[in-house]
Amino acid sequence: QVQLVESGGGLVQAGGSLRLSCVASGRTFSSIGMGWFRQAPGKERMFVTAIAWSSISRSSISTAYADSVKGRFAISKVNAKNTVYLQMNSLKPEDTAVYYCAGHNSPYSLKTEKYDYTYWGQGTQVTVSS
Repeated sequence: QVQLVESGGGLVQAGGSLRLSCVASGRTFSSIGMGWFRQAPGKERMFVTAIAWSSISRSSISTAYADSVKGRFAISKVNAKNTVYLQMNSLKPEDTAVYYCAGHNSPYSLKTEKYDYTYWGQGTQVTVSS
């Protein structure tokens, strides 16, 4: 059973930065495809970003981002630390949400739909003040 634990959320002013971390346990990290989602109060859980190994070259990775965060957020992972990161820059009040780390069983596929993810963390609150 895969367990995901997020950390790094908090309160930040608009224009500031935060880095979220998600540590996975229970299975070989390189066998899990990973992503981040967020859920604002009263709204659905939405895709933010995903990361996967390239099916062409195992030394490279592929990423996907929601349009609303492109150019501001960056996902990365360190297999040796079983950790995926979400670097968030130029934060806006509309980025305020609970951020969830998620995993699925296809490490070579980029998944952007929450229904494709099997494993979920408990979430970490990010609040951006104006």
